[in-house]
Amino acid sequence: MDKRLLTILRCPVTHKGLSPAKRDLLKRINDAIAGGELRNREGAVLAEPIAEALVTDDAKLLYPVADGIPVLLESESISLEQLG
Repeated sequence: MDKRLLTILRCPVTHKGLSPAKRDLLKRINDAIAGGELRNREGAVLAEPIAEALVTDDAKLLYPVADGIPVLLESESISLEQLG
């Protein structure tokens, strides 16, 4: 993802900055998805693994990136509190 773009993108909910999710976080997310344990903020159970995502600076919300495009919709965000 373009670093210049990341400097202007903000979480639409908290207005915090966003950065690329690290590999270990993506693994934890995908393990929870595989176990049927993860929901987005809309309440839908996630079924497909996430290859790329952006996480808020406070590490509370994660936004998937689909085909290189950040999906910055509150309903599609994932609360990381679900990971425990």
